[in-house]
Amino acid sequence: MPAMVQQQDSKSAKINLRATDEQKTLFDRAATRLGKSLSAFMLESAREAAENTLLDQRLFMLDDRQYGEFVAILDAPAKPSKALKKLLATPALWDK
Repeated sequence: MPAMVQQQDSKSAKINLRATDEQKTLFDRAATRLGKSLSAFMLESAREAAENTLLDQRLFMLDDRQYGEFVAILDAPAKPSKALKKLLATPALWDK
């Protein structure tokens, strides 16, 4: 699943978390396994979970104008990107 654009702003907001010793040990082990700091691991994991939560929405509250725009976007023909066209034109490894 594609990730939302990640901004490279300076980090000024502070987030404090409380965890059990077992949770902290688990997070530390996972971060170490990936070669990341605990902060980087926690932020990336939380960002991914937040994006997935927002992208998995099934209920949209829209007024008539917004609904019309939404339906028009869904009904519009897909516009494949250059990368997708290249991928689709590339023979599969088993076809070579």
